[in-house]
Amino acid sequence: MKYLHKLGSAQAAHPVKWVALAAMGLTLSACSTHGDIQGRLAALESGKLGLQQATLAEVDAAPQAWWTGYGDRQLASLIERALADNPSIQVAQTRWQRVQAQAVAVQGEHEAKLQASGEIDRQHFTAHGLYPYPVAGASLTSGTAQLAGSWELDLFGRQRAEIDSSIGQTKAASADLHAARLLLSTQVARTYVQLGRLQSQRAVAQRTLSQREEMLALVKQRVQAGLDTKVELKQADGALPETRVQLEALDEQIVLTRHALAVLTGQAPNALDGLTVTLDALPVQQAPDNVPADLLARRADVMAARWRVESSGFEVDAARALFYPNVNLTSYAGYNAIGLENLFKPTSWQWGLMPAVHLPLFDGQQRRANLMGKVAEQDAAIATYNQAVLQAAQDVTDLLASGQSLTRQQREQQAARASIETAYDLAMQRYRAGMGTYLIVLNAESSVLNQRRLAIDLQARVLDSQFALYRALGGSLQTTAASPAPVSSSSPQTIQTRGDRT
Repeated sequence: MKYLHKLGSAQAAHPVKWVALAAMGLTLSACSTHGDIQGRLAALESGKLGLQQATLAEVDAAPQAWWTGYGDRQLASLIERALADNPSIQVAQTRWQRVQAQAVAVQGEHEAKLQASGEIDRQHFTAHGLYPYPVAGASLTSGTAQLAGSWELDLFGRQRAEIDSSIGQTKAASADLHAARLLLSTQVARTYVQLGRLQSQRAVAQRTLSQREEMLALVKQRVQAGLDTKVELKQADGALPETRVQLEALDEQIVLTRHALAVLTGQAPNALDGLTVTLDALPVQQAPDNVPADLLARRADVMAARWRVESSGFEVDAARALFYPNVNLTSYAGYNAIGLENLFKPTSWQWGLMPAVHLPLFDGQQRRANLMGKVAEQDAAIATYNQAVLQAAQDVTDLLASGQSLTRQQREQQAARASIETAYDLAMQRYRAGMGTYLIVLNAESSVLNQRRLAIDLQARVLDSQFALYRALGGSLQTTAASPAPVSSSSPQTIQTRGDRT
């Protein structure tokens, strides 16, 4: 009994010391219960995708005003208005703010707590209970005024891992917002180009109508002079309704495209009814010849996937930490008395210190199941990241190939258009001189109109492809980062599943 009394005195004198010793003992038994649970997947390296190797830099999730490089103030105004007023951007913004708030809440949850409390209790005490006279059988008022604090020691990194995981989710949400802004800006630009294409096509159709009206007048003169028959007259007259149908169809598409562009910019459908677009005012930017890995890292979906891999890794760390002891320190100090007149007397002072260690020994495999679930989620995040990298590589290489092909198509089409327009001029001259038939003129005219339409379509496709390339490369066509940083564990080349830290 004497030995036990001394042991109890030592525990009372050094409670934190005994808590630490107990935690160390329980840790040894926890380390061997989860070491076999490991992830199966690893992130892809950019070199395996056939891309040029480059040192990855940390990428700011703030959107880049890539559209200013085209010098079109009308396009810039539409994009900026869309980024400010489009409801989809506002939804993405609120999601990011919500994740930010959750991250602050997680961090606050693991900080030391301090609470002030005051209580007053009016109570009638039984005459046959634990309290003796004069409390027994009396109606008295008791009061408490104290400060209470608690702090959970993060000896095994669970709290730090949960905070880091929430920070990773915040960065992923920020990248999602950037992706939404970049997608919207390119959608506005591509719809803007589509409107310009339709209006240019309408201008060609209008010139065609005027040209055919002039041809009809010429045919009428030749019929009156006996140089042509009514067959040529009916052919010339029938070409006019066909062109008017084309004009009406183009007018319909122009109206619908204006409506779509107005809604993208957060306006009423009819707000842009007078908008006109000139494709020639949009210069073509120089695209990169190759694709360094740092350009792919600027893609918002790649950034978001990367941060989610990081976040899931920290969740695995937090799940592993549950196998180790949980150490809490709780204390209080204040006044407590029966009778409010005695509440703040020195003899009513009380305090307490309560360190505690908790480690579930038998929990029906709940901690193992939780860890297995977190590891599976990490594998899923890595697979999603790998898919994002593969999709990014395909998008960029496809768009670069399309851009190169469109450049060659434009060069060949310009040569073909020059030859066909020369042939049309010669056919008209021969017809006016009575040396050719009207059928030859119609065939030559059809070829010229097709070439004009093809030239406009190719010009629009080049611009549309380049806008899509801006999105695929994260909003920039620059091939080098401004200030590259060393490759870290969070970069796409080196993200791996986390192992046991014991």
